[in-house]
Amino acid sequence: MTTSNNAIMQHNNNKRYILFVCHGNICRSPMAEFVMKDLVAKAGLEDKFVIESAATSTEEIGNTVYPPARRKLAEHGIGCAGKTARQMRRSDYDRYDLLIGMDTWNIRNMRNICGGDPEGKIVMLMDFTQRPGNVADPWYTGDFEATWRDVLEGCQALLHLLAK
Repeated sequence: MTTSNNAIMQHNNNKRYILFVCHGNICRSPMAEFVMKDLVAKAGLEDKFVIESAATSTEEIGNTVYPPARRKLAEHGIGCAGKTARQMRRSDYDRYDLLIGMDTWNIRNMRNICGGDPEGKIVMLMDFTQRPGNVADPWYTGDFEATWRDVLEGCQALLHLLAK
């Protein structure tokens, strides 16, 4: 795990603010947002977290979660109604304790948007697991099951770390 302990342990008004980020905010990052919200709710910790997601690009702004991603969440009893894509802003760096990208390209773009990462808050989701690397991108593969497995594993590991 390469994340700064300061970023993990930092609290903002006794809550942890987490922003999941991918390219378009219609597949991987909203899947992570709603999986994490589900895990947090099942753990009875909803009042301890603010969890959202955003895009590095402007391509999908205002669009809903991509239908195959929405269906994959629904297969596991997780809804995402009302979610529309938004672009990450520089001000998000100050608002969130952790800004979690899905792949190395996202991380690079996130650092560009934020003007760097002086507090070590920008991290990759899979870096919380035993298999660091990119979350499978279903936009190119159509394999939403692989993305589901990566997102679930990453979110479970993140919650385990934060709930300590």
